[in-house]
Amino acid sequence: MVEVRVTGGTVRGTAEQELAVFRGIPFAAPPVGEFRFAAPQPVAAWDGVREALAFGPPPPQAAVFGMDGVGAAGDEWLTVNVWSPDVAGDLPVMVWIQGGAYTVGMSGLPEYDGARLASGGVVVVTFNHRVGIEGFALIEGAPANRGLLDQVAALEWVRDNIRALGGDPARVTVFGQSAGGGSVAALLAMPRAAGLFHRAIASSVPGTFFSPELAADIAAACAAELGLRPTVADLSTVEPELLPSAGDEVMAKMRQFTRWGQAAHKMIPFAPVVDGDVLPTTPWEALRSGSGRDVELIAGHTRHEQRLLSMLEGLVGSVTPEQASEALEVFAPGLAYPEMEPEELFEVVCSDWLFRMPSLHLAEAQVAAGGRAHVYVVAFEPTEVFRACHGVDVPLVFGNLDRGQAAAVLGEITPEVQAVSARMRAAWTGFAVNGDPGWPAYSAGRTTRVFDVQDEVTAYPEERSRLIWQDHTWEYLPLQGVVRAGREVR
Repeated sequence: MVEVRVTGGTVRGTAEQELAVFRGIPFAAPPVGEFRFAAPQPVAAWDGVREALAFGPPPPQAAVFGMDGVGAAGDEWLTVNVWSPDVAGDLPVMVWIQGGAYTVGMSGLPEYDGARLASGGVVVVTFNHRVGIEGFALIEGAPANRGLLDQVAALEWVRDNIRALGGDPARVTVFGQSAGGGSVAALLAMPRAAGLFHRAIASSVPGTFFSPELAADIAAACAAELGLRPTVADLSTVEPELLPSAGDEVMAKMRQFTRWGQAAHKMIPFAPVVDGDVLPTTPWEALRSGSGRDVELIAGHTRHEQRLLSMLEGLVGSVTPEQASEALEVFAPGLAYPEMEPEELFEVVCSDWLFRMPSLHLAEAQVAAGGRAHVYVVAFEPTEVFRACHGVDVPLVFGNLDRGQAAAVLGEITPEVQAVSARMRAAWTGFAVNGDPGWPAYSAGRTTRVFDVQDEVTAYPEERSRLIWQDHTWEYLPLQGVVRAGREVR
């Protein structure tokens, strides 16, 4: 057993695989009762020694992937977990933000175990933050982006406490994938997060950020499922574990809400809101203005991002010409794609709009403002079914190849899978240690690391898509029909 003192009191962790491991340390007060829908509040101190042996209970989850039935019960949703090679050390720190479409997500999933990554000589931190209505719905009387504010509070906890756990608070790398990658991008644009991390890895960044009008309209629809208004006074009357079902009901019929535009087509009910305060502007605009210039960045994506979503929706092998044409009209209006078969066109357009081009443009915005960015693409296809799909990089980076839902896309754990995983872990930890992931920064030559059976450092490989989207600007998604600056958004 290992004991250390942190904000709130003394915690007792355990020794595992030559690591000191602490689970379920609160970094903020439970956001329930008087703190429901509030910004995260300071943690209450405890007497004696608190056991830090089990993951804290997750925030309320949607029913996606059966997540509503996972994890322990309780209201201490805001907790951190730490894997440290040496609590007396002065090691680089890697803070993970999980994905889950801003709707589900918890740090206690087996795919996020930090032991393999920490064995590379870094302190690994994971944490829970509010998701769904609790974290991202725009509720009257509550701050916007409460899930992002939780992330800031977790990073402040790292700043204040990580030295006691063997980490260097001046060498913090925040990394995340999917909604976690979008969160990393948002943190780069948030004044409240400035100075809390020094390097960032944004993987498969979604281009979905909401206008206040769109977020408020979706929140109203969620509250209406309960016969309530989207206010703190009304929604505080609903038990936390019951609230996600309202979001599930809205998600199931989102395509009926045509005024929600692209968000409705992709059934995305929650995303960071560009509210002008917590999140003053989109990450792309913020980085173009130089807000992240002093933060070293890695940004990248997988080659076949849409493939996983197509698998989940039963579309593989069955995309019709009409579906492909609709995707082109909705997600890439006015952009000229070359002739493709319907399924390829559908997958490329959706991959480009949702993940690939937002990730690339984040790096390009950073470079345009004089910052440094490294770009990568995961082209490795462990199975013919999933190919290099969305999420394939998560088990590869963590090295957890045989556990959790994320590992299902890997299939058999072959020597090739193990080798790609080792190289990605070395790149991520190398970047955290000294800012060098093992390949040159992105510049005029568009140098990119392609992870595959045989890695390659080459010009950005998705050149056709890059050229199609090169003049696109990533703005927040509007509520159609809203008048802004004398112009109706449709």
